Amino acid sequence: MNLRSFCGLVLALLYLDTAASIKVAFSPMWIEGTPFVYANKNVYKADTATSVSGGVASLGSAELGGNAETQGLIQYVNHKNYRLIYVVVEVTYRLVANKAAGIKTLADLKGKRIGTFQGSSAEVFVRMLLGSAGLANSDYTIVSGNVCMRAPCGANTFPSQLKAKQIDAFGVWETAVELGVEALGEENAVIFKNASIYREVYSLFATQQSLQDATTRKKIVAYVKALNETLDVFRNDPEKVYPMVSQAIGVDVPVLRKVWPDHVWGPGSLGTDLVDYLYREDQYLSKANKRTAATRDELEKFIDRSVYEDAMKL
Repeated sequence: MNLRSFCGLVLALLYLDTAASIKVAFSPMWIEGTPFVYANKNVYKADTATSVSGGVASLGSAELGGNAETQGLIQYVNHKNYRLIYVVVEVTYRLVANKAAGIKTLADLKGKRIGTFQGSSAEVFVRMLLGSAGLANSDYTIVSGNVCMRAPCGANTFPSQLKAKQIDAFGVWETAVELGVEALGEENAVIFKNASIYREVYSLFATQQSLQDATTRKKIVAYVKALNETLDVFRNDPEKVYPMVSQAIGVDVPVLRKVWPDHVWGPGSLGTDLVDYLYREDQYLSKANKRTAATRDELEKFIDRSVYEDAMKL
């Protein structure tokens, strides 16, 4: 075989590999993304599934993106071709506060220092939760910090800041909040949560163009089927996945067990109340970002239930 033929064969093989694979973009740091890790390795058999760091903003370079609904709504403003096609997990976020700071109710957080990540779903949770108690954004101070997923936690992380009384409370994703409880001691920790006000709807996103392309859609439907099987394990046999989750994101299994009940895994369907929930959240986001809120009709288009329905037929 001459050099030209060899190079042609290599290019052909590379093309076939690329054409056969599906790429999923998500953050590899959080519990919510671990079903992709499990599905890619153990369940998705149609072709090859690869993971890249990113999320819904990575659509275009990846066929699928995993992210909280908050980031999906933010991206949808300028990308009306994005579609929310699947719910991976719904997570009841928690805010932990120091009882010694005189905090017993949400109203007691007035004038306090609260840690969270600005511009994230965690900030939306904190703002909406405190707003439900009648607190305006100006009634408290948001403090930046870092997440700690496994003890011991560094000085610039939220659990350590809470223990050192540099902040009075913080709200972010797990397992950081549970480590905040442990840093204070359960007798000194106050937990606030309300899924009816805010819950993370961690979802799978794709573009309308990908869903209209027959070849790509076939792979996406097969991948959603793999996620259905994956979430059945996450939901009904979590002991089987704890070691994988622990290794994937660097958390301790005993802590993981404590926070698992706040994660409702799948089954992936897009309930009829999802539009109402997204509409309420986007009302908040539009005011915070000084833009026009999405209409209900726009949010109905944002949600595409057909992929899940097709996957259930397989």
